[in-house]
Amino acid sequence: MLKKLERLLGRYAITHLPLYLVIGQVGVYLLWMLGSLDINRLELYPALVSQGEGWRVLAFFFVPPPSSPLFIAFAWYLFYLMGNALEGYWGAFRFNLFILIGAVLTVGVGFLTPDQPVSNAFVAGSVFLAFAYLNSDFELAIFLILPVRIKWLALLTWAGYAVGLVIGGWDTRLQILASTGNFLLFFGHDIFLTMKSRRRRMAVQADRFASSAGGDGPRHHCHVCGKNSDTHRDLDFRYCSKCAGDQCYCPEHIFDHIHVLQTDEHRP
Repeated sequence: MLKKLERLLGRYAITHLPLYLVIGQVGVYLLWMLGSLDINRLELYPALVSQGEGWRVLAFFFVPPPSSPLFIAFAWYLFYLMGNALEGYWGAFRFNLFILIGAVLTVGVGFLTPDQPVSNAFVAGSVFLAFAYLNSDFELAIFLILPVRIKWLALLTWAGYAVGLVIGGWDTRLQILASTGNFLLFFGHDIFLTMKSRRRRMAVQADRFASSAGGDGPRHHCHVCGKNSDTHRDLDFRYCSKCAGDQCYCPEHIFDHIHVLQTDEHRP
């Protein structure tokens, strides 16, 4: 379905969207510093939108983070870096869709607590989590000095979301659920398949361990799929001369497997 949407609407996608969002926030910040703009007029309060101030639905995207100038500049840099990487990986249309869905969910749940402000921080947070999921080993230099793998920062973010769900107000809880929902719409299927693959791998390894412990296990056991000579007597099991140790494979995987380079029984 996503491919059909992209063929139908892809020509309307906004390229370099992360850059435009950052430029918009920089402009708003400078105007605010010069006293020419009241940021409160841009913040999203659903109750005020219901009273006719509809511009807030879009304008709240350009409200800069409420922090020190150094932190704000760092936040802009990270959002551009990660957003640009996601756009390069997905393409402009899918990145636009990711931002749009996050915005719609965030604005939508905001109307459940109309008197509370809606922040764009959780939409930006979903961009960070998406980048971290796709680039878990990426190293980020904290304060330009301390290198930290981004997967640990993502875990801290998830932990912070969990705390917010427990002790936060309903406006915070709903915005966390909105950003999490956006993430799961794009990565939930991949996460499910990964968990299923790991569970299958653990089951195969447990079966192999039980067979070896019993002493009368099957003589041959495929290193990839777990088929063995007891349950599949018609198969011709063979051993790979390029793998370290005695690695056995069924006919399906003897020519289609990643060679084992260590003798620790690790299977890719």
